[in-house]
Amino acid sequence: MAPSSNEADQKLSRSALIALVIGSMVGSGIFALPASFGRATGAFGAIIAWVIAGAGMLMLALVFQSLSQRRPDLDAGIYAYAKAGFGDYIGFASAVGYWIGCCLADVACLILIKATLGKFFPVFGDGTTPVAIASATLLLWGVHLLVLRGIKGAAALNTVATYAKIIPILLFIVVAAILLDSELFARNFWGTEQPDLSDVFTQVRSTMLLTVFVFVGIEGASVYSRYARDRADIGFATVVGFLSVLCLLVLVTLLSYGVLPREGLASLPTPSMAGVMEAMVGRWGGVFISVALLISILGNYLSWSLLAAEVLHSAAVNRTMPSFLARVNVHNVPTGALWLTNCAIQLFLLVTWFAEYAFTLALKMTSAMTLVPYFFVAAYGLKLAWRGETYNAFERARVVDWIRSAIATLYAAGMIYAGGPKFLLLSSILYAPGTLLFVLAKRERKETAFTPFEAALFAAITIAACAGIYALAIGAISI
Repeated sequence: MAPSSNEADQKLSRSALIALVIGSMVGSGIFALPASFGRATGAFGAIIAWVIAGAGMLMLALVFQSLSQRRPDLDAGIYAYAKAGFGDYIGFASAVGYWIGCCLADVACLILIKATLGKFFPVFGDGTTPVAIASATLLLWGVHLLVLRGIKGAAALNTVATYAKIIPILLFIVVAAILLDSELFARNFWGTEQPDLSDVFTQVRSTMLLTVFVFVGIEGASVYSRYARDRADIGFATVVGFLSVLCLLVLVTLLSYGVLPREGLASLPTPSMAGVMEAMVGRWGGVFISVALLISILGNYLSWSLLAAEVLHSAAVNRTMPSFLARVNVHNVPTGALWLTNCAIQLFLLVTWFAEYAFTLALKMTSAMTLVPYFFVAAYGLKLAWRGETYNAFERARVVDWIRSAIATLYAAGMIYAGGPKFLLLSSILYAPGTLLFVLAKRERKETAFTPFEAALFAAITIAACAGIYALAIGAISI
């Protein structure tokens, strides 16, 4: 939750900024890491995956920070950098991709809530049973009605949710470190019975979209720059907050390999952290993690709902989306954006009924959709540094920013490639119909919908979407 700006002199300390960075990044994904990684790789592959993800996302965080200082006029959301650097349609694609990613993150929250309840009430199953989907639908529209009345989450709720995230994670790490079975960890190290380096890299590739999901929200760090007592604290808070979360993620992942065999981790139901905790200390451990998770994810769900609506609303105010998405009610709630957002979440929720691993699919699709806007943010930072825009002659920061942006751009592109053609095709199925909003916005302004380049890009997306639908129809890819 952004700090209040009612008082002009209200500023945040370095420690408060670090807490804000951590709070914006820790979400539902960390509670599912043991099983998600157990299905994909062993401990060695997990180490490689976190090194790659850590380096790449740190560079991306620094690009966000640099752009917030270089282009403070671009305050219309994550897509503003893509629009400024690469034109209207790519800016729109970044906006709609990030919005869909937020919607899918909410779907992941809903599944995780119901899957957690399923540990105690079997009727909820893995979060995708008819009862689970029906109850998730009630929660979805119940929150919708609350938000329409202007209830956006109080600071006290945010504080409770933050503690609910961090305390059980720290307890899990301490207990797992004490009870670590080094022999079991060694057996889980390679992820296969016989050491095979080539197989490890295959395993690593299958984990990369999972690592992206748990860092979604890293862009929130730059939001708080204007609240800092000292501008120098922003870079420090970004790095320390990011590294703190990275440590939590790495420890939760690796310590789990010393508690259960890889096969046991892979078979754990969502949320798998509760299953590992229960294996260590008994039933109360699983209950403790599950209850804390429910409190945490409810707050996380509300945050993602508001963020998704805000992305659409902000884009509409800046004429990137149709004007109906800019409407607000008497409580200053973006009603048009909120209705479209929750209708999209409802549709995605129904699709999870047909998915074998619905939660993992939601995680990976969230990553796939948000990687596109991340890529264009990094590419815009690279473009500014390459051309020297906003830099003084011979400014040393230009070289540093160029290196950071180049690494972040390669990382985002590499993650898109690592996801494979399946997620590119599935993403295209979402991007293609989403372009209707772009056409409507252009028509409202009485402008030509596409430039020649944009028309070619849209045609390529449409072809990919058709290929994806055909592949789904014949069973070549599955959800």
